[in-house]
Amino acid sequence: MNPLEALGLALGAGFSSGLNLYATVATLGLLERFGVIHLPASLEVVSHPIVLGIAVALYLVEFFADKVPYLDTIWDAAHTFVRPPAAAIIAYGAAGAISPHWRWAAALLAGGVALTAHGTKASARAAVNTVPEPFSNWALSFGEDLLAVWLTWFTAAHPIAAIIIVVALLVLCAFLLHYLFRFVRATLAKL
Repeated sequence: MNPLEALGLALGAGFSSGLNLYATVATLGLLERFGVIHLPASLEVVSHPIVLGIAVALYLVEFFADKVPYLDTIWDAAHTFVRPPAAAIIAYGAAGAISPHWRWAAALLAGGVALTAHGTKASARAAVNTVPEPFSNWALSFGEDLLAVWLTWFTAAHPIAAIIIVVALLVLCAFLLHYLFRFVRATLAKL
């Protein structure tokens, strides 16, 4: 794997881990297990049955926790300390065949991307929780899950093209965060 492919894998796995870490790990593991993709040797551990079982079980817990307003906010708050470091570990493992300085760069970049994706997700979900109907919360949750699984597959299959998609998603995150912070500031000014 060359540094550009490692960068693509780090960015894609980082962003999808920021949305749903367990879906990312389960998707990587299942894709490797069924031979759809071939992960670097240092990341093949995600296809081990024990790792897969835990990832799928935790994904199911997150799937249901994510559909309950306010419980999803508590879940996201706790995962602020889980998703970015885990994304960094995944990226470090994915870049196992390249030089150590590139591995560390990939890990740091993936952690930052995961924190950005996670922060945008958590902020948007907290804003949606103020709406009394549950359908927007559910729609966002399903959309996040689908994006995490699709982006993980796409990144593993096309790591260089994933760089463009993740950069576009990061621009979208910046846009959303800008408007979410303006919304919060306006709401606090009214109080």
